[in-house]
Amino acid sequence: VESRGDRKAKSGNSVGAMQITPICVAECNRILKKRNSKKRFKLSDRYSISKSKEMFLLIQSAYNPLNSIEHAIRSWNGGQNYNTKRTQRYYEKVNALLK
Repeated sequence: VESRGDRKAKSGNSVGAMQITPICVAECNRILKKRNSKKRFKLSDRYSISKSKEMFLLIQSAYNPLNSIEHAIRSWNGGQNYNTKRTQRYYEKVNALLK
């Protein structure tokens, strides 16, 4: 939704098809370290659609263990402490594409 699938998209610190920030990459690496994984993501991985999907799924596995679609959508847009009102437009936009 953010980039219309453009892996080269850039908006401020957010880049790639999923508009991933450096903070998100750092959080993914923190989760991997906590899980004793040797894998680490680089900032350049944000331009890879497959690696961006991996990062999304890793974040979801850590913060959305019940796999709530609404939580996944809203938290991807507004962070883990998202505001429902502030993420409503984004939620509706993504939800419309899912139908």
